[in-house]
Amino acid sequence: MPLVIAILLAAAAQLAVPAPPTRRINDYAGALTAAERDRLERKLAERERTSSNQVVVAIFRSLGGENLEDYSIRLAQAWRIGQKGLDNGVIFLVFLEDRKMRLEVGYGLEATLTDATASSIIRDVVAPRFRERRFAEGIEGGLDAIAATLAGTYQRPVSRPDSGRAGWYVIPAVMLLVFGVVLVMAMAQFRRAARGGWTGRGAGWAPVSGSWGGSDSSGSGSSSSDSFSGGGGSFGGGGASGEW
Repeated sequence: MPLVIAILLAAAAQLAVPAPPTRRINDYAGALTAAERDRLERKLAERERTSSNQVVVAIFRSLGGENLEDYSIRLAQAWRIGQKGLDNGVIFLVFLEDRKMRLEVGYGLEATLTDATASSIIRDVVAPRFRERRFAEGIEGGLDAIAATLAGTYQRPVSRPDSGRAGWYVIPAVMLLVFGVVLVMAMAQFRRAARGGWTGRGAGWAPVSGSWGGSDSSGSGSSSSDSFSGGGGSFGGGGASGEW
């Protein structure tokens, strides 16, 4: 009985999956303004017309304690974004309070939008803007990077050394240099002392006793009239997760 109760409680704790969307930008957390939602919606609609790839954004307030990957695949399998038979859908999920996000990639795009590239988009393009609470810019940057990847033009940003870590490396380098200078001086002194027959004439560096001194809003307010519905795409867990 306790096991049954535990299973029922776990099932009851699952975060509900919203009904399949009628828009591409689904802001259940009120993170975007109506103007931002409309602008992103139009951009995604235009890309869908030219490529047939379906990309959808879903912004939630919290995971409610549920596992990110478990919820993401449940939502993807319920919404079925992407064209049937092509499985060319991508879902960009964001959970504000958890500071987590995920790109869920349809079967048909996994070879192009690989797990490694999805991870780079999250880490190098989106997360830096989210840390500054620039959510619309972060989402738009991520969507642009996804489009560039599917078009074969995405270039992973060159990683920059962290200034704090760089400073950490300077200290041992300086110590090593000083040690080298001291060692050279000591050796020179030793040679002079040896030539002097260990008479004590090399005072300061001469041997003494045998040792050296020395880191919601659901988007319903939008005015865009471009209708949308998932096309029947399938997902198998491809993609990447990240935090900010």
